[in-house]
Amino acid sequence: MTDALPPPSRAAAAPAEDSYFRKGCNPLAETGRSKLQNQRAVLNQQILKAVRLRAGAENLLRATNNNKVREQVLLELSFVNSDLQILKEELEGLNISVEVYQNTEETFSIPLVPLGLKETKEVDFTVPLKDFILEHYSEDSSEYEDEIADLMDLRQACRTPSRDEAGTEMLISYFLQLGYVENRFFPPTRHMGILFTWYDSFTGVPVCQQNLLLEKASILFNIGALYTQIGTRCNRQTKTGLENAVDAFQRAAGVLSYLKETFTHTPSYDMSPAMLNVLVKMMLAQAQECVFEQISLPGIRNEFFTLVKMTQEVAKVGEVYMLVNTAMNQEPVKENIPYSWSKLAQIKSDHYKALAHYFIATILCDHELQSSDDEDQQEKALSQLYDYMPEGLMVLTILKDKVQRKQLGKAHLRKAIVYHEEALRVCGLCKKLRNIDVLQEVLTAAHKRSLLKYAQQDKEDDFLSLIQAPDILPKTEHKVETVAPQFSKVKVKDFFHRLGPLSVFSAKQRWTAPRTIRFRCEAGELGFSLKGGSPVQTYCLDPVCSAALMGLKEGDYIVSVGGVDCKWLGLNEVLEKIKSMGEQPIEIEVISCQDTTASMHSKSATYSVGMQKTYSLICLAMEEDKIDQTKKAPPKLPFLSWGTKNRQKAASTLCLPSAVDGSSQIKKKLSPFTLLNTESSLY
Repeated sequence: MTDALPPPSRAAAAPAEDSYFRKGCNPLAETGRSKLQNQRAVLNQQILKAVRLRAGAENLLRATNNNKVREQVLLELSFVNSDLQILKEELEGLNISVEVYQNTEETFSIPLVPLGLKETKEVDFTVPLKDFILEHYSEDSSEYEDEIADLMDLRQACRTPSRDEAGTEMLISYFLQLGYVENRFFPPTRHMGILFTWYDSFTGVPVCQQNLLLEKASILFNIGALYTQIGTRCNRQTKTGLENAVDAFQRAAGVLSYLKETFTHTPSYDMSPAMLNVLVKMMLAQAQECVFEQISLPGIRNEFFTLVKMTQEVAKVGEVYMLVNTAMNQEPVKENIPYSWSKLAQIKSDHYKALAHYFIATILCDHELQSSDDEDQQEKALSQLYDYMPEGLMVLTILKDKVQRKQLGKAHLRKAIVYHEEALRVCGLCKKLRNIDVLQEVLTAAHKRSLLKYAQQDKEDDFLSLIQAPDILPKTEHKVETVAPQFSKVKVKDFFHRLGPLSVFSAKQRWTAPRTIRFRCEAGELGFSLKGGSPVQTYCLDPVCSAALMGLKEGDYIVSVGGVDCKWLGLNEVLEKIKSMGEQPIEIEVISCQDTTASMHSKSATYSVGMQKTYSLICLAMEEDKIDQTKKAPPKLPFLSWGTKNRQKAASTLCLPSAVDGSSQIKKKLSPFTLLNTESSLY
């Protein structure tokens, strides 16, 4: 009979929701999660309005010398600051609304923390992409309206993904599709005029930029956030549910880690390296917590070696949450991380440390060394729990001496009670956490169990015992690690496949408009040879052949034969089509590659809004770069770079980032991930 931890009640796993790969959830559905996301969107708009008011007031304060006007503006600023603080607290309340994301089955487990999805505004790709297809690819853009509509539909669906594997696959498919879109339509020499707006998940402050990398980074963040929501939704009363939860949190940590390593400078606080580092630690800690719950799911037998193992496992959970809490209280994360999250991490750290001391107290108080026991094995197992022993105590002596066992066991119980009381105290001080009923119930039940265990021990030596319980060494046989995103498992087809092979028909290369060449074979000879794959290329051109006289050039790409598109046809297929025309005049369309060295356009409607200690609006006005042709241009950064000096200027919270033009090096190989490198970073 054990009095350690009883097995939790089992419940059937919740059925998976029906979902369609290309569709998101109904945004009008009255579900708890959709209501939270709608509230988040409303708060984002209110924060944006208040931020703009603040920026205008700050600008007026700088511009005026009239004391009366300055007093009025300062008064208005105080009201705006108060309003922003209230909105920030409301947004924090949404971030700690963990009950909505938990499994619907009744459970007696501490809630897990999910990440909210980043909100975005609608984007219309139609005009910019159609113009680019006509201008750059010299094709009828009206023929690609369906492909553009598919891209926009997929993006719209990604705003409300379902909380299951289909939802993550849809987000990954859009992320991969953006790789194709980037290479097809976003040249390094100019902006496309498409403005992407994404709201910070923690502060609600919007970031608006014309750089597609902001879109890709935000989608990656939402993939990680969706994995966290899937993990919290798993049924933690079943083995399968806990396995799925561990896998989901490991995948979330992997995606967030990939985001941190790939996009090294992001203009949004929720995607900054420091914040992502904390989020990765938090997801791994929650995965480790689920591992412990999985081990203890059948119940914990009151047996010596079982309790030794559980002591170290639960001590490991307490340790990782202690590291999470420490990371959350470091600058600059401390300013933006929800206060209730750091307190929940502290509560979990104290709670699981208390359980570790309770388990080892159970070992010492309930188990005496019997003649049939393996003395050496028990000594070795118990010694692995401690880094050091209290002065004057030996592990073997404790096993054999009943009095010393009781004294050390009671010392561990006292320490467990202290940790439990601290967890309850912190929970009571946090307004958001004390309203979570199941959290209060779990902490209270564990505290009462330790008090009951302590009350069952003899009390005659309480004033004589000066033993302090040593710290417990954490150890786990089930270490959790990040699982790197496996994008290759999601197969996607380039929406704009008809434009031709991406290795040739990309935004980085320019060609002449298609030219029609009509010629006849002379003595069965074309007058030129073909090489390459798709599309085929002319070489060894006879300058006096009929094709050359009609305008064919060395190195031209053949894009159609007899009015049939052949961008994707191989060498043999093109030759077959030419031969099939027999003695008739042969009509082909060709294009010639052009080498251009156009400079990057620096005019941009891009702006970014950020938050230092309070909310403030940062409007970036980029002037056209005028570099003297006789002077060597300084090294250029790929995107925006925040000036550290600007952050320290004045008492105002208005910060202006320094703007520099971007130029990215052209890669030899083109793929959806061509620009996923450190040089193509956001900031």
